[in-house]
Amino acid sequence: MSREAWVLVVLAAVAALATLVGAVLLAVRVVRTRRMLGALGVGGKVAFYGALIYTILPVDLLPDPIYLDDMGVLAGALIYLGRLAAKHRAAQRGLPDRSDSPPGPGRARRPVS
Repeated sequence: MSREAWVLVVLAAVAALATLVGAVLLAVRVVRTRRMLGALGVGGKVAFYGALIYTILPVDLLPDPIYLDDMGVLAGALIYLGRLAAKHRAAQRGLPDRSDSPPGPGRARRPVS
């Protein structure tokens, strides 16, 4: 093999390793949200277990050395679970929705046209 071919093989291996590490880190963050699943309802449970099952199963949109699709599913589940958790915390504290709250000091409300 020529030197250029070795460089491409090494770059591909580094890219595959980097995406694997990213997927593992996202999976760990999603698993850490598991303690809130009881409070997040059915949608949270489906997002959590669906993302983990998609990541573990060998059937993917992209071949397994490329973990970008797994990372996308895990990131989407993490964003969704984070929003559900924020809504749940706001409901527990009895805070009003941000869209209906009056403007804070120094912020004027713009007229709707």
